Formats: sequence, structure tokens, C-alpha cells
Amino acid sequence: MSTEKFTYLNIEIEKEAMQHPLQAFASIYKIHKRKYIQKWVLGIIAFCIVVLFLPWTQNIRTKGKITTLRQEARPQQLNTILSGKIVKWFVKEGDMVKKGDTLLQLGEVKSEYFDPQLLNRTSEQIVAKKQSIDAYIEKAATTEKQAAALKEGLQLKLASYDNKIEQQQLKIVSDSMDVLAAVNDLNIYKRQIDAARVMLDSGVISLTDFEKRKANFQTAIAKKTSSENKFLQSKQELLNLRIEKNSTIQDYTDKISKAEGDKFSALSQAASTRAEVSKLENLYTNYDIRNQLYYITAPQSGQITKAKKAGIDEMVKEGDMIVEIVPDMSNYAVEMFVTPNDIPLVSKEQEVALIFDGFPAIVFSGWPQSSYGTFLGRVSAIENNINTTGNYRVLITPDSSYRPWPKQLKLGSGAKCIALLKNVPVYYELWRTINGFPPEYYSAESKPDNEKGK
Repeated sequence: MSTEKFTYLNIEIEKEAMQHPLQAFASIYKIHKRKYIQKWVLGIIAFCIVVLFLPWTQNIRTKGKITTLRQEARPQQLNTILSGKIVKWFVKEGDMVKKGDTLLQLGEVKSEYFDPQLLNRTSEQIVAKKQSIDAYIEKAATTEKQAAALKEGLQLKLASYDNKIEQQQLKIVSDSMDVLAAVNDLNIYKRQIDAARVMLDSGVISLTDFEKRKANFQTAIAKKTSSENKFLQSKQELLNLRIEKNSTIQDYTDKISKAEGDKFSALSQAASTRAEVSKLENLYTNYDIRNQLYYITAPQSGQITKAKKAGIDEMVKEGDMIVEIVPDMSNYAVEMFVTPNDIPLVSKEQEVALIFDGFPAIVFSGWPQSSYGTFLGRVSAIENNINTTGNYRVLITPDSSYRPWPKQLKLGSGAKCIALLKNVPVYYELWRTINGFPPEYYSAESKPDNEKGK
């Protein structure tokens, strides 16, 4: 069939299709229209070439969860300090409490603390011991006064003995003079009796005169003996006075020592009683604090969860967990876990795009600026030790220069983390991915102030 005839037939068919009441013929037979397939193919190829030279942001994708940067803002267990039994609950799971609110009342289970008047009785013991201290101090003061009085009495006694000794010494001097006088008289009477004996033999004097002189001589001997005895007696009295003085010193020293001993004994008893008072005051404080620990209060504001004990009169031991408190602080952070292969690519202050569970987002991995629903954060800490899952823990805090994180975030909810790395062309990223090469090492640099402001 010739070309002209074929063209003619096509024209006839198209006319008949256009005039046909069914629209299917008009849709099928479009022979008269031009073909644009070649242009579309060339356009797609040109577009792909242009896309290959577009910038692509390398990234690390991993999972994480919501946490807090500070330890006191994380969920904490509330444990008992005392062992006891549950008397009354003041809250239930899910309740919001403020710091200092009473959560639970405990009862005592140890027999040594059953006495309801334990504090009063301990206080009475403290008062009695303090009064004993005052009595011991007064006793020490009294014995000190006694010792002072004994010392004064000793001084007076010693002064009296000194006077007597001095008088006795003077008396000894006087008696020694009497002895000397008696000796002189005796010597005179002896010369006289010797002369009288010669004179008697010569007949100069009578026997009567001789006997008179002899009687005088005997009297002088007696007087000399008497004065010597008196002198010796005075010396003996002086020795007795000195002995009595020493005896008095010894007696008073014993009395003074005993008084001072009583004083120090009283002070020692006072010090010992003070130690007992301190011990009783310590016990009193411990009892008082123990009474306060019967009421378990909230250490901070938050929500009550995970009550481990229930009912009334259930026993709890020291250190047992009662409930868990989730603080109501909103200072959130994200902890993401990075593999050892990617951890060298993460550095502090590095930007991380976050997708939180429950918040829809449209993400373009290579073009984070074109993503929608993501939130930005920055790496604040990188742990140096690996965890049990074989990953490193990295903490991310909100980026203050970007929009704030949602207030509806809850602790423990999930998050998808995209750590942003270096900008490279698309063709380079395809080549790196095909060859299995890691992303290029990138160290986050601080932006200038003017750029941060923008």
C-alpha cells in the first residue's frame, strides 16, 4: 500500500472518530497529534544531571528517647528509711504532688520504740542529768572553798608555830646564858673552896667557914646542873615545836589534798554526766527525727507512679521502694545511641535534627532545610564508655536559636535523630554510598555572632 493511500485512510478514520457519538474513538485515535517523548526523556536526563550537582547534607540516622540533662529532673524512686507497716495512704498513682506533700504514714514495728511517751521520758532524763551536773559543779566549788580555807588555816598555824619557835629560840638563848652564869659561879666557888681548904689546913679559917664555902660550892653545882637541864629542856621543846609544825603541815596537806581530790572527782563526775547528757540528747534527736520519718513526703514536685506497696498494715523494710516520682520539670534532652563506627563523626555543639513520636514530619534526609516538622538540637555530651548494647550514649539539648521543643513531650518517649554532617554534591554521596565509604569526618564549628543572629 502506498504512503498516500495510507495517509488518506488515516484521515478518513480520524474524521469518522470525531463524528462518532462514542468518545472512546476520539481518545484512541490521536494520530494527528505530535509526539513529545524525546523531549521528555531529554528533560528528565538534564534534570537528573542538575540534581547530581545539588548540595547534599551527609547525616547519621539513629534512634533515641526523651530524657533530662540533670539527674534530679529524672524519675526517681522514693525509698523508706525506716522499717515499719503502712498505716495510711494520702495519694494514689497518677496524682500530682508538690514538694513536701505527705504521701504515706508508717507505723512502728520495733519494740524499743513502742512507748508513746519516749520523747518526754528522754527529755526528763536529760533534765535530771543536767541537774546532776549543776550539783557536781556546786560540790566542786564547795570543795574548792574548803581547800582555800584549809590553806588559810595552814598559813595561820604555821605563823603561830613560827612565833612559838622564835620565842623558844629566845628562851634557849636565855637558858644558855643562865648555864654560862652558873658555870662562872661554879668556877668561882671552886676556887674559893680550894683556897678555903688550904686556909683550913693552915688554920686561917675555921671549919665552919670552910663548910659554908663548901655549901656554896654544892649550891653552885646544883644551880649549874639545873640551868643545864633547863637549857636542854628548852632545846627539846624547840625540837618538839618543829616536829609539831611539820605534823601540822602534813595534816593540812592531807586535808587540802582530799578536798582538791573531791573537787576533781566532782568535776570528773560532771564531765561524765555531760557525756551522758550528750548521748541522751543524741538519742532524743534520733527519736524526734524517727518520729518525723513516719510520714514520707515528696522530695520534689511531680507525678506519683509505680506504687510497689499497697493496702494497710503491709510491712516494708529499710530501703524498700514505695513509689516512683516523675518530676514535672520541662528541661528535656534527647539521648541517642551511636554505633562505634559513627561515633568519630559526632562532636560537641553539632546540629542534630529530631523527629519526636506523635509529631508528624516530612523529612528530606539530604536537604534538612526543606524538611517539615523537625526540631533542632545540639550535642552537649558524649559518653566515653560503651553501653551494654554496644553503642555510645550522646546527649542532645535544645537549640536556642531555633524554635523551641514541644511542651507535650514526655520522659521516655521515642525520637528519631539525624546528626547533620558535611555538605557534599549528590553525585559524591551516591559514589560514597555505592562504594560503602563512611561519611567524611566533620567537626562542628561555632558560628559567628552575626550568623547566629540571622
